[in-house]
Amino acid sequence: MEKINSLRGMSDILSPEVYVWQYIENTASKLFEERGYREVRTPILEETTLFRHSIGEGTDIVNKEMYTFIDKGDRSVTLRPEGTASIARAFIEHNLGSRNELAKLYYIGPMFRYERPQKGRSRQFHQIGVEAIGPSDANTDAGLVFMMAKFLEKIGLKSFKIKLGSLGCNNDKKKFAEGLRRYLLPEKSRLCDDCKVRLEKNVLRTLDCKVESCKILLRNSPKAKDFLCDNCKEHYQRVKDRLRDYTPVGVEFIEDDHMVRGLDYYTGTIFEVTHPALGAQDAIAAGGRYDNLIENFGGKPTPAIGFAVGMERLIMAFPAEEKIRLEEEKQLKLYIVTTGSASYTRADSEIEKLRDQGIYCEINYGSDKPVKWQMDRAGKKNAKFVAIFGDEELKNDEVVLRNMKTGEQKNVKITDLAKAVKNA
Repeated sequence: MEKINSLRGMSDILSPEVYVWQYIENTASKLFEERGYREVRTPILEETTLFRHSIGEGTDIVNKEMYTFIDKGDRSVTLRPEGTASIARAFIEHNLGSRNELAKLYYIGPMFRYERPQKGRSRQFHQIGVEAIGPSDANTDAGLVFMMAKFLEKIGLKSFKIKLGSLGCNNDKKKFAEGLRRYLLPEKSRLCDDCKVRLEKNVLRTLDCKVESCKILLRNSPKAKDFLCDNCKEHYQRVKDRLRDYTPVGVEFIEDDHMVRGLDYYTGTIFEVTHPALGAQDAIAAGGRYDNLIENFGGKPTPAIGFAVGMERLIMAFPAEEKIRLEEEKQLKLYIVTTGSASYTRADSEIEKLRDQGIYCEINYGSDKPVKWQMDRAGKKNAKFVAIFGDEELKNDEVVLRNMKTGEQKNVKITDLAKAVKNA
């Protein structure tokens, strides 16, 4: 049979890299759970209309990137390209709004977009997301940004920047779109082909364009903040004030007047996190308020806000010293070497006791390998210690404990072996 490889843009995650993934995911779960958020696991496959209605017909995600196909039931289905739409659907379907005044939810899992695979961008990628559904106050907005920053700090990330902006309410967005269209119409011939279509169908998407000539043209375009109503201006100001008030030094942010985000459902507060390690495509997390999405899906009018962190991009910025620390934590602590069938039988009965005491240890399966072969094996596995179960030592219920880095060794009672490894 011909060799089969993974699909382009969909990668295996192997050790030791997977240790970083586990650490980030575990840190996120612990932090969110401590703050009352509860995990939701939604299906990877949803009806296509869910994403078309939420993300927006004029977005690149819907027009170019979704994995959409007709299933055997003649239904159009799509591999989820993002997490918020599925959460909103689940919120309505399971009536989650009736349980609490505020639904605090988070998710961890794979998403799918058909785009050119490159560094930090995969066709199967992974996100950690948080959604707070129910509140409309500025304190919730600021609290979510603060929690996002706290999470990044807890995993050891430094040098990230938070960009903040506001799109205002639906009326504000409409006025902004009209102003932007008036600005661009006289310059239509200078736009790229995609932006010429966006100008007619969804003009705010021109602000996401990566073509340099369009980016230059849009530098002096109207800004969302110029169209904010008084209520939205006041809300945005309260968000900024609250972020500055967090102790001990507040949450640092930069206002970005050209930020719109790539999904149509955003209104009000929007934010993005960037990191210099990623180069031009430097976003590692983003989010914002989506107060109309639940209602648009047929639910009761329900304000909401959330964010998502891109795992692949986050790992690109993850500190090298933290990766080394995680690898050391996962290092094989103890490899058990035996000198014959009798010592193997004794060692095999003791190994589970050691594991129950939190010692990561291994033993060669079978008693027929020579001691030198087993020692070489321990070295290849980068074991920190070797415990030699020798016939003579076992008469006194002892083993020889050897430090593989220093070469030092000593006799240790079997009952004290776990303690000796932990304290070394």
